[in-house]
Amino acid sequence: MHDHAGTHAEAGCHGHHGPEEALARAEAVCRARDLQFTRLRRDVLEVVASQARPLGAYDIAERLSGPGKRVAAVSVYRALDFLTENGLVHRIASRNAFVSCGHAHTDGAGLVFLICRNCGSIDETTSPEIEDQLGRTLAKAGFKPSSRILEVEGECGACLGKPVES
Repeated sequence: MHDHAGTHAEAGCHGHHGPEEALARAEAVCRARDLQFTRLRRDVLEVVASQARPLGAYDIAERLSGPGKRVAAVSVYRALDFLTENGLVHRIASRNAFVSCGHAHTDGAGLVFLICRNCGSIDETTSPEIEDQLGRTLAKAGFKPSSRILEVEGECGACLGKPVES
């Protein structure tokens, strides 16, 4: 994920965090909630947090596997479920891939992922205006969401600023 300062500064979110920050946050979350932060969960989070691009479970399993050590994708999916449930990674549904999250969200916070079709970067932000309108729309429909994540595809500022090659 790129750290486009304007996007995140306006929204109050942070950009991509490295593995050290992600692991420290995960340890704190698990301690506070009395949850086990197993070796596999740690390894999966470390792989996801070390990448600027979203990764799928099979990519993660391959990176964790080595000579004489094969990590099954189903085990990775279980670890990802745990990490997602505890707000340590986010699933990008349109990519069936995962990115780490370096900060806590309030309950019911609506997230907006800005996905660049050119370079593959994904920025995470929030929008109080969208959250407010979506909340009114959902209330009017009598619908209670289990998550409020929007994915918007397009071109990031870095790609828009690149000269077009002919």
